[in-house]
Amino acid sequence: MRAVVVEELGAPEVLLHREVTEPTPAPGQITIDVSYAGINFAEVKARAVGYRVTGLPFVPGIEVSGRVRSLGAGVTGLRIGQPVAALLDHGGYADVAVASADRTFAVPDGLDLRTAATLPTVLPTAYALIHHAGRLRAGESVLVQGAAGGVGTVVGQVARRAGAGKVYGVVSHPDKATYALDFGYDEVFVGDDFDRQVAEATDGHGVDLVLDPVGGETWRRSLASLAHYGRLISFGNASDAAPWSAGFADLAPKALSVSALSILGLAAGDAGRLRELTAEAFQLAAAGEVRLPVTAEFALADAADAHRLLESRSSTGKLLLRVSGENG
Repeated sequence: MRAVVVEELGAPEVLLHREVTEPTPAPGQITIDVSYAGINFAEVKARAVGYRVTGLPFVPGIEVSGRVRSLGAGVTGLRIGQPVAALLDHGGYADVAVASADRTFAVPDGLDLRTAATLPTVLPTAYALIHHAGRLRAGESVLVQGAAGGVGTVVGQVARRAGAGKVYGVVSHPDKATYALDFGYDEVFVGDDFDRQVAEATDGHGVDLVLDPVGGETWRRSLASLAHYGRLISFGNASDAAPWSAGFADLAPKALSVSALSILGLAAGDAGRLRELTAEAFQLAAAGEVRLPVTAEFALADAADAHRLLESRSSTGKLLLRVSGENG
């Protein structure tokens, strides 16, 4: 079967298109005939610096859609040929992927396999940021970093649906601001001085909830953008800056709270809770209450081009690899 293999860490050129042995499922696992694989920044970091990689060589890819190919011992509730989406440790950039049955989800009625490939990471992350980690209350204001990205385009919609009073976004380029405004945002700020822009937009009050996947200086400015009793949630470190920290002196004057969310960490630590969260989140897609835009699609052999685009910071929405391309 075909797969994209990383034999050494480095630039996108280390993504090699290879013929490899088809995997077989262990107890509690299934294999999936992959239709589409999502492209995520976690995979870029895995390829470049070994993020969450246990050894070389490896096949990247943490989310796929497709049809169940085979069932390992003890697996119930799934059937061969069933359309599914799955969250993986790795292995999604391939014709056939192995998934844990407890992290494999039936595709909701009415959704095709192409759309389903956007679901496993983006929608549960967005839903958890607003409803669980963020605990957004009706009327509160939200600021989202990376508002034109995969999570950003969805979290703005989820926040609006949850009753946010104002939904603000931050992007790096004016073209991205125009794009993001179509996904639930009242106003989108451009540039590194977004904390000043937030202060102007809120008459110096600040926002109640900030969601930040960037880290570094952006994280510090996000903290400065909070209102009294505000909450800041980190859900990534795209800047590759040193880990953030906040002490008593940073938080106490406005009684601020900081926390973090990783959907991969939740998957590894509490698969049952992940299933509950995913079931709640997928209902939004099944009901047509959120749009999950795919803005670029690449052939499996062109995975390096997909990584280059994501690393360029010029992409918007969700990027996919087309594996079999079945969309039924």
